[in-house]
This record gives sequence, C-alpha cells and structure tokens, in this order.
Amino acid sequence: MDVRDAVEADADRLAELTGAPTDVMTNLVHDRTVRVAVDDDSIVGFVSYDARERTVHVTQLEGSPDTCDRLLEEPVRFAEREDMAVELLVPEPNDDIKTAADDAGFDQVGSGPLFDGTPTVKYRLDS
Repeated sequence: MDVRDAVEADADRLAELTGAPTDVMTNLVHDRTVRVAVDDDSIVGFVSYDARERTVHVTQLEGSPDTCDRLLEEPVRFAEREDMAVELLVPEPNDDIKTAADDAGFDQVGSGPLFDGTPTVKYRLDS
C-alpha cells in the first residue's frame, strides 16, 4: 500500500468511500491535508486533517483496519515534528477506527459532539 497526497481528481472515489457528494470531497481536498492509501492502483482509504492551536485535528478517516492504522501514521508524524497533540473524533459505532486509534496509542478522553445525530467519542494523543 502506498500513501500519497490527494488531488482533486480523487474526489469521486473519496465520495464513494464516504457517501458524501463529490463537491464536498473536492472542497475537503482543497481545504485540508488529505492523504490517500492506494493499493493496486485503487484508492482504498484516506485521512484528512488540519492543524490549529497546537493540535492536529483528524477530520475524517476511512478504510479497512489495516488501512486506517497506516493512514493515522500521517497526522501523528506531522504532530510529532511540530510538537503538537492529535485529536480524533470517532463516530459511534466504528470499531475499525477505534481499533486504529488504540493501536496508534491514542487515549479515549470522553464524548465528542453529535454529527447529524450520531454520537462521537474523542481520542487524543499527546506529543
């Protein structure tokens, strides 16, 4: 599996992975750091994140458990270089992302906000 920066042409595939409209995924690619996992010339997952106020915020993570494990390395590596924490909100229930967060050393720190009525769990990894 290779990981690379996302480009606008990836928006259709990102939309397929999330069920979101293509224009939303195009905006995501423009507005955030987005890294895609590619296996056999096909995008199999992605992570998006941004950094503000000494924290890297993972805004989306999609893929299989192994893909999520690999993709979480991207914002964690960035945060370590910049001496920042990383926060991740995991929609309930999403055991694949919870497992990836646990594997990466994140701590569950409480409940997160509701997104479209779906509860989330907040995870944090301090530098």
